[in-house]
Amino acid sequence: MALPVVDTEYLKEIDKARRNLRALIASRNCAPIMLRLAWHDAGTYDAKSKTGGPNGSIRNEEEYSHGSNSGLKKAIDWCEEVKSKHPKITYADLYQLAGVVAVEVTGGPTIAFVPGRKDSNVCPKEGRLPDAKQGAPHLKDIFYRMGLSDKDIVALSGGHTLGRAHPERSGFDGPWTKEPLKFDNSYFVELLEGESEGLLQLPTDKALLDDPKFRHYVELYAKDEDAFFRDYAESHKKLSELGFAPSSPGSKAIAKESTILAQGAVGVAVAAAVVILSYIYEVRKKMK
Repeated sequence: MALPVVDTEYLKEIDKARRNLRALIASRNCAPIMLRLAWHDAGTYDAKSKTGGPNGSIRNEEEYSHGSNSGLKKAIDWCEEVKSKHPKITYADLYQLAGVVAVEVTGGPTIAFVPGRKDSNVCPKEGRLPDAKQGAPHLKDIFYRMGLSDKDIVALSGGHTLGRAHPERSGFDGPWTKEPLKFDNSYFVELLEGESEGLLQLPTDKALLDDPKFRHYVELYAKDEDAFFRDYAESHKKLSELGFAPSSPGSKAIAKESTILAQGAVGVAVAAAVVILSYIYEVRKKMK
């Protein structure tokens, strides 16, 4: 399908869609499923074959009917409400923007978002997403296939701070944290405290404690929420851009504007320095 032209008008539509998503997510308390939609559309990426990834293909029945995507049709339909108001935006951009907004409106970090993803109707075969019943080797196989790191695995697992598992969707039941609509580092705190009544710990969650490389980040994020937020924002951006190389005119315009602003800031700094040096010179002159 055609690559979107990310011009000024497209960027304006993205901004309006962001506001609409904030209102929708806040009114329906649907941040967890919106984050899950964004992750499941992106998480099919294969770095070797350059297939799958955040391309909006999950909107097709062939893909959203996969067992791992059970329940996501509801999020797809909600996004369609926003899409109908902003038809120019690609589904690929819309789903990833929904994930970014879901994290932000629940108190999580601000995640940089660059638009311009191309839609696809080619659906990957089932089995590319993580199986919650598996352990650390499985997690590494899945995430390494995407081109992501051990740190990315743990940071993105922290997304379980939002939402709960539903037995009709995954066979598991319950939230991971005591406040499943608040994005914070409590997922890691609860993980280190061990199993507790009413809270869920999947085999893939426990695997983060069994692997020494994973556990290092679990312990770090449990004691330092700022570190978690910083790494999560970075990993989420990587996930949302798998197989996507921003190269549109709009992206170049944004970069150009940033350069102009930076140059302007340098100019102001130089001017200030000249004024200060002139003042010092005059003071010394008077003292003599």
